[in-house]
Amino acid sequence: MMKVIYGINKVSKFRKPVVALGVFDGVHRGHAHILKSAVKIARRIKGTAIAFTFDPHPQREDSLSSLEHRLKLIEGLGIEVCVIINFNRSFAQIAAADFVKRVLVKKIEPQYICVGSDFKFGRGAFGDVQLLDKLSREYSFKLKAFKVIRQGNRRISSSGIRKLILNGKLQQAAVLLGRPVSILGTVI
Repeated sequence: MMKVIYGINKVSKFRKPVVALGVFDGVHRGHAHILKSAVKIARRIKGTAIAFTFDPHPQREDSLSSLEHRLKLIEGLGIEVCVIINFNRSFAQIAAADFVKRVLVKKIEPQYICVGSDFKFGRGAFGDVQLLDKLSREYSFKLKAFKVIRQGNRRISSSGIRKLILNGKLQQAAVLLGRPVSILGTVI
């Protein structure tokens, strides 16, 4: 059973943390690849696979899946711990380098950080994979940046999947998600 931690101040130390970092909205095929890779690395080094995600969506997008649904999908991929950061105004003001130093390195001490090659973070989304690469050498963690996965000529992205669903193209959205379009909730 995946342990869910709300807020960085409640994080305790984990053995050899391998952190998959992202919003993981919808947990589409690209997200699943990053998360499964973190699990695989953690198993290889006898560490802990951790998903580090944000709620609500940093770009104020309508979510493809509720937080509860996202957590079930992430857990299904083998992640052991999920840290959920409340993405509020004060958190949004943290500079990218400070986020890595004060949040990731100080609180979690990652052995590896896994992200998509297009991952952006920090105040104004100015942090990117190049900055993470530089900071990985400074703080002694390994960075795994995964190329954006494509389906034919289409880049797999949450925003693209969101458009397909809004236009009723559920079959196409399912191909990009890697599973049928679904909603988690109680039917009444």
